[in-house]
Amino acid sequence: MKVDGKNIRPIWLNQNRKTVNIIDQRRLPHEYIIADLETVADVIMAIKEMYVRGAPLIGATGAFGVFLAAVNSEDKTVPDDYLINECNRLKAARPTAVNLSWAVDRVLTVVLKSENSKRVKAAKKEAEIISNEEAENCRKIGKYGLALIENISRKKNGKTVNILTHCNAGWLACVEYGTATAPMYAAFDTRIDIHVWVDETRPLNQGARLTAWELGKHGINHTVITDNAGGHLMQHGMVDMVIVGTDRTTYTGDVANKIGTYLKALAAKDNNIPFYVALPSSTFDWTLRDGVNEIPIEERDPDEIRYVQGLDSGRTCNVLVPPADSPAGNYAFDVTPSRLVTGFITERGICNATEKDILGLFPEKM
Repeated sequence: MKVDGKNIRPIWLNQNRKTVNIIDQRRLPHEYIIADLETVADVIMAIKEMYVRGAPLIGATGAFGVFLAAVNSEDKTVPDDYLINECNRLKAARPTAVNLSWAVDRVLTVVLKSENSKRVKAAKKEAEIISNEEAENCRKIGKYGLALIENISRKKNGKTVNILTHCNAGWLACVEYGTATAPMYAAFDTRIDIHVWVDETRPLNQGARLTAWELGKHGINHTVITDNAGGHLMQHGMVDMVIVGTDRTTYTGDVANKIGTYLKALAAKDNNIPFYVALPSSTFDWTLRDGVNEIPIEERDPDEIRYVQGLDSGRTCNVLVPPADSPAGNYAFDVTPSRLVTGFITERGICNATEKDILGLFPEKM
């Protein structure tokens, strides 16, 4: 995607071919910082501390982490035991996003099948393939999601289509295009009149900081709202559809996404507003049936709730909000049951949130 006229991705391989570069998303929108990842420990830190976030990007970062493990092997043959151990460390970095283990295991499988002398090259190639595939899948998600927005625009005789989204499921989270935002970019680029309601998304404000920054850079009309405003807007006919992303979705249609997504789905259901989830196939968990009881929900540092980051007199700083001695609980995700989901927008098309229809799009998973 373009930022100030320049093509940029949130992750890429440095010209020295031994360092992975990322955008430090903790510092956006007020600071644009490029960070270097040179070791597996760097990658784990970047994933845990949310320099990078969003299921597809976490997966791509994990894939490049396997490459860095191979690069930094003291034994240039890259022994199996060493590589497997480093991959296990990578997969433990964040528990909810299924793309991480999917991507790490995929690169590991390719590398273990390679000759020892070619393992670094094999890891690099597979990581780049995964990154490019995820970008292409998001482009296709945009194409299929565009049809939904076009249909609403026709019904409204070309009047503004109001879309609500939660958290950041844009190109910052997904290598290119985004998942939830891909149909928005496609609609805007085809001159459909759209407006996006952007949930601030507490506690880390990924909507207010990241989605708003992305949409603004692309020129898309948007408004930042509090997380609790969505229901009011839906009641008063100010939302035509909801599109969100996901960090893990069961093959039966239950959706884990940023905390607060479940409440948006409930409000959408009560107001008869379509609620779509956009995701690549890499975000489906083909082993789990019951999302509410089986998807692990990450609990993060309570200080993410207690402190708010912002710009003050040109300086980025953190401000304490509650009393210093008040405890806080930081549940990072919730699960939206399939019954509240209108449909999934994937790289293979749109389907209902049912096991039958999901497997109908991905029959090889049966």
